[in-house]
Amino acid sequence: MVGKALTLLLAEAGYRVIILTRSPAKAKAPTGFESLVSFAAWDINAQTIDESAVALADAVIHLAGAGVVEKPWTDAYRTEILDSRVNSSRLLVNTINKVGIRVKTVVSASAIGWYGEDKPGQEGDFKEDAPAADGFLGETCYQWEKSIQPVTEAGKRLVICRIGIVLSNAGGALPEFKKPLQFRVAGVLGHGSQMVSWVHIDDLCRIFRFAIENEQMSGIYNAAAPLPVTNRVLTVNLATCMFGKAFITLPVPAFVLKIMLGERSIEVLKSTTVSSAKITRAGFQFDYPTIEKALSQLTNKG
Repeated sequence: MVGKALTLLLAEAGYRVIILTRSPAKAKAPTGFESLVSFAAWDINAQTIDESAVALADAVIHLAGAGVVEKPWTDAYRTEILDSRVNSSRLLVNTINKVGIRVKTVVSASAIGWYGEDKPGQEGDFKEDAPAADGFLGETCYQWEKSIQPVTEAGKRLVICRIGIVLSNAGGALPEFKKPLQFRVAGVLGHGSQMVSWVHIDDLCRIFRFAIENEQMSGIYNAAAPLPVTNRVLTVNLATCMFGKAFITLPVPAFVLKIMLGERSIEVLKSTTVSSAKITRAGFQFDYPTIEKALSQLTNKG
């Protein structure tokens, strides 16, 4: 989802984009950008890659990783979630060290799962220097970020973006929030007071481009909008954008979510409030700083 939107943003700006994929013969460039978007093969499990693609690159953006919420967290899928991130980082690091003479910048995705849950009495929002949380996602993010760090030893500038809940019509969380609304029911998850640190897909893609183009940036940045909201506020705003006042609000009890999602329900019910101050200080300006503006655009009301 992010890769497709980012490819289009970069191509529209005149960048040549080479996408690493397991099936380059089946891949298609966005309409109108066939001359700027091409595809090259890699296989993370086999640790093979088209080295000529990396040799051409000025910047590498690392987005690879199995989806966290798509499947139940069995032991096998936990391993896939972690290995898909760590092994893809290893392949990129080794290839950049071997042939990536032109590469100046590496931008890697991570996630706000690094932080865990808001704590009572917590002073302020989570900032980038907070330690990784205990638990599966905290450990996954820690290993993910650690696995890409060695590119700095080759003199490459590394920017890591800890991504919030991405709001996009193309996938991710927003279509899931919309599902109950087909019956004009705004389904508030659990008690609804858990904080959601979100980001509009367009702003996220602009953050990746900003990281490529601004040489003063390095290290870790939270990629989340400056105004997190509660699950209730997000859900009611979405319903209002879609139906005005013609909907009802109903809670989805925590035990129901646990039955439906298993351990993944922890992430749905978790409250995580992260700070965007660091990336704002770097000069980035959000086009969608408020949930109202973001959802209005995504529902074509703004």
